[in-house]
Amino acid sequence: MRKSNSILVLILPLLMIVTFCDGNKTFIPKPPTYLKIEFPEREYRTYEDPCSYSFEMPNYFDVQPIKNSCNRDIHFKELNGTIHLSYIQMDTSLSAYVNYALDKIDEHKVKATAIYDSVFINKESGVYGTFFELQGNVASPFQFYLTDSTSIFMNGIIYFNSRPNYDSIKPVLNFVKEDLYKLMSTTQWSK
Repeated sequence: MRKSNSILVLILPLLMIVTFCDGNKTFIPKPPTYLKIEFPEREYRTYEDPCSYSFEMPNYFDVQPIKNSCNRDIHFKELNGTIHLSYIQMDTSLSAYVNYALDKIDEHKVKATAIYDSVFINKESGVYGTFFELQGNVASPFQFYLTDSTSIFMNGIIYFNSRPNYDSIKPVLNFVKEDLYKLMSTTQWSK
């Protein structure tokens, strides 16, 4: 037994040296890589909500009602994100709701490297709003609000179920942004 242990003690280090020492190979660290994302085909359909609004959305959006309210969660299915959509019948001034939406954006200023806004005005449909794009490693890269300016206020906050790494999710953000513009520009209130 002692002889076999001493042979093992001599052979094991020799085996490790031969295995791990390959004289000519130089190891070069590889940069981090990200998976290739397969974007879904876009086919738009009209979503009509029982709470008296409608909009066009792509087929990869999946609207889920929130119990006993007009609020909705819109899941992006395979893109692993969600729009938390709040629909409110206003009972106070419009400025109170707009300030609330702006406060939600301010919560992300610590991590945001830039915040851009785009104004939406559709006089025919009576829909007005603002779209916010928050760049950087923020939890919510897009937020928006829509209103008829007298009685309806709709607020959308977009989250992705991943660590907020702006560079790695930028292709997804660019893809989804186009569909968010479509949703906002096609929103209508049913009276």
